[in-house]
Amino acid sequence: MADPVTDVVCRRWRSGARVAALLAAALLTGGCSINLGSLSGSGEKDDATQAGSGSISSLSETIRNNPNDAQAYNARGLLLAQGGKSEEALGDLNKAINLDPAYAHAYANRALVYRHTRRLELAMNDYNRAIMLDAGYAPAFLGRGLIYKARNQQAEAIEDLGKAVSLRPDNAEAYYNRGLLYQSNKQHELAIGDFTSANGLAPQQADPLYARALSYLALDKPKEAASDLDEAVQAAPMNGQIWVTRGQAYEKLGDKAKAAASYTRAIDIRPKDEAARNGMARVGG
Repeated sequence: MADPVTDVVCRRWRSGARVAALLAAALLTGGCSINLGSLSGSGEKDDATQAGSGSISSLSETIRNNPNDAQAYNARGLLLAQGGKSEEALGDLNKAINLDPAYAHAYANRALVYRHTRRLELAMNDYNRAIMLDAGYAPAFLGRGLIYKARNQQAEAIEDLGKAVSLRPDNAEAYYNRGLLYQSNKQHELAIGDFTSANGLAPQQADPLYARALSYLALDKPKEAASDLDEAVQAAPMNGQIWVTRGQAYEKLGDKAKAAASYTRAIDIRPKDEAARNGMARVGG
């Protein structure tokens, strides 16, 4: 899902021609700040390369006319990054920072590119810098929290993700990832709360539903889990693991027919899935 937090560049444009060009780019990405890593396994395809080609041209024209425009470099860097052109994006974001060393959002955007190209130390440095310059910028806390999460620094990750949602309560990715941390610590009630918030903000995503179902199963609530999994398989019909888990939920409910149907679908998707085959054997399929 796209990051809901609007980049400061949206608030800093003033001149008419530059505003028109940069706004066109921003609208095509659903905001000025992009999120290269949405809820995992969402299956959403990024069509920014096709949609943003005209905007990149407009931004390039803006830069030719005003080579000291840090906001234009930042906006073009975002579109390049979203189109998979990481090194070109870094060139533009570096330029934006060189032109405006106090541009907190450009640091956070460069950190996003570093994070998704696995340069985590560089990303962490940029997130720290962004937070120092603007302690109210939620994407920087989200990004830094995700790095802490990847490093298994759970306390720090939970703190940063909590800060992200306190700054912007519409940030589904922060709720989802904090929920995963609570879940890993067997704090399932807290996890369910966060997955519920993420699902409310991104109802088209299977991941919060699936994660919440796992916590319901851990709390021995198969009915609630089955309900979530019914929705999750609609959102991600080719996800074999969700079908297996749905089979397990219905098996706990004693509904062998729905369990068998779920295991059958999982085997159709992943013929060698041992859990699905074992489940099918248990329900007499």
